[in-house]
Amino acid sequence: MDPAGRRAAAIARHLAAGALPVPPPLAAAAALLGPSPCLSYAPPESAENAPAFPPTELRALLDGHHLMERDWVFRVMEESQLFCPLQRGGGSRVFVAPDYNDGKEAQREATMRRIAHLAQRGVFRGWLTEPGAEVELRKLALLECLGVYDHSLAIKIGVHFFLWGSAIKFLGTKRHHDKWLLATENYDVKGCFAMTELGHGSNVRGIETIATYDSKAREFIINTPCESAQKYWIGGAANHATHTIVFSQLHINGKSEGVHAFVAQIRDEDGNVLPDIHIADCGHKIGLNGVDNGRIWFQNIRVPRENLLNFVADVLPNGQYVSVIDDPDQRFAAFLSPLTLGRVNIAVNSVYISKVGLAIAVRYGLSRRAFSLTPDDPEMLLLDYPSHQRRLLPLLAKVCLMSSAGNFMKKMYVKRTPEMSKAIHIYSSALKATLTWQNMITLQECREACGGQGLKTENRIGIFKAEFDVQSTFEGDNNVLMQQVSKALYAEFLAAQKKKKPFKGLGLEHLNGQNPVIPDKLTSSILRSSKFQMDLYCLRERDLLKQFTEEVSLHLAQGKSREKALMLSYQLAEDLARAFTERTILQIFLADEMNVPSGSLKEVLLLLRSLYVMVSIDESVSFLRYGYLSRDNVASVRNEVLKLCSELKPHALAVVSSFGIPDAFLSPLAFDWIEANALSTGSH
Repeated sequence: MDPAGRRAAAIARHLAAGALPVPPPLAAAAALLGPSPCLSYAPPESAENAPAFPPTELRALLDGHHLMERDWVFRVMEESQLFCPLQRGGGSRVFVAPDYNDGKEAQREATMRRIAHLAQRGVFRGWLTEPGAEVELRKLALLECLGVYDHSLAIKIGVHFFLWGSAIKFLGTKRHHDKWLLATENYDVKGCFAMTELGHGSNVRGIETIATYDSKAREFIINTPCESAQKYWIGGAANHATHTIVFSQLHINGKSEGVHAFVAQIRDEDGNVLPDIHIADCGHKIGLNGVDNGRIWFQNIRVPRENLLNFVADVLPNGQYVSVIDDPDQRFAAFLSPLTLGRVNIAVNSVYISKVGLAIAVRYGLSRRAFSLTPDDPEMLLLDYPSHQRRLLPLLAKVCLMSSAGNFMKKMYVKRTPEMSKAIHIYSSALKATLTWQNMITLQECREACGGQGLKTENRIGIFKAEFDVQSTFEGDNNVLMQQVSKALYAEFLAAQKKKKPFKGLGLEHLNGQNPVIPDKLTSSILRSSKFQMDLYCLRERDLLKQFTEEVSLHLAQGKSREKALMLSYQLAEDLARAFTERTILQIFLADEMNVPSGSLKEVLLLLRSLYVMVSIDESVSFLRYGYLSRDNVASVRNEVLKLCSELKPHALAVVSSFGIPDAFLSPLAFDWIEANALSTGSH
């Protein structure tokens, strides 16, 4: 319609609204402009094709274990008013989520009430008192589900069971087990873990708290000698913990024996802080306000000699120091063993949070429309835009492969032997860092992909960013952990050279063969080939390990110390650690993929795997920087990313459905977001 006609129609509408007679020509013009229909919500399931593969089978692969137990603990939370059920969308759906509008103290007390309810329902039964890998895997599965509900809940439980409880179990002996394990499992004792200090976090060896043995009284005197020695960020300390593990420098007759772990009571049965112990709150945080992080000072408190956790080392009544491990470095590493389980838990929990964010963002992208190709066309679904696919679907591929890596790490941990300690430390360090970093990237992209709705706390993704930011630094700063990975690989390289033996373990066996050869021209079929993908990742890893070793050797030849040489080579160290981790994740997923019979699920796994590899290449400059791929081949990789996104899009809904996260633990945004925001729904 021309401008004059539009103006005439507008005047006609005004006249019609005033009930005045409308001249026939104007009425005819107005009829051409009928009211446009409002947007209406259509569930993604109504428009998408039926799944090409059984989502239950993909869930079994991604969750890996204890699916029934996971569903049970989800129901335990859904059925209790303590978990803040909220009806949205005309009352047709109920969602559960903590009330983040509550103040710090209210959130903390809500966390404790939820823990008491879970304990009463038997969720924690056997977590410390029943032996076996199956019990440990069940414990990990349940904690992952609790973390999907609330990070504070998972961390509060994790500190109590996985740090305090694991320290008692694995660093203590029968006298400690008899006294504290059952009491810990029943929550009669509430434990915390006092390792980190104001002045020392990652550098545990440098902590300044001192435990001096008094042979006459047969007691240890624990003291905070300076402000930088105050125990800091101690989860559970500010309000609730009755006992703590205190990591201190052990002094006997003026000699330091290094860092050891002691049990100390910090509150009485009525919750009063004991004499000569001072506790202060760490204050309000950007997230995790349901955890009462506190600071602790010890003013020459006395604990019995028996409170030294003595599985690794002991002090006899006369003050003689004895240990089953002669080497001080190995002994120190043994004292840090409880942290390994913490890192395993953090890594797998971050994967599940990424799954929640992606399930919400993908469902929203399959129901939210914006813009149209022509004025007369309907608006397009967000996930029909190639750019939106490029934003979300590579993240979907990554989280699936990282699920496999998390399962591998858990199963390795629960079947651990002393000989596996080094490998478990390396894998848990690499995967904790990589998976938690990826979680933050995923949450940010999902938040943006949901527009302004992603900012609302009730839609979860935005608040998750603040709640899970801490994962990058607690239980080991990610950058430090990745440096440890490179140092460990360097040590493996030197040991193999010195002994003139082939590499064994950590997936490094590929170093024993010839250099892989990468084709000059990469076609789509080559790019999707698992052989090409592994060859490329192995080529990068072996070359970076060689370069890293040569650079360190050059610094050593210039007279620098080993530590200084490693420090100066940090750029290659970062690239090497990333290469090791990405090759590990791919190798683990390929092993899972091989166990899946031919069919639709296997085809989708190939898409997920190939997209993971292609986007990792596209995002990493190392393939161009070190010459593993030409510019033309990198361009081919980038084009392949777009093709893979387009092919994966029809499966996106089925993939997020396979995550096994109940609707109640997603958010209103994942379902009828129009009804959830309707005036009749009210303000939340």
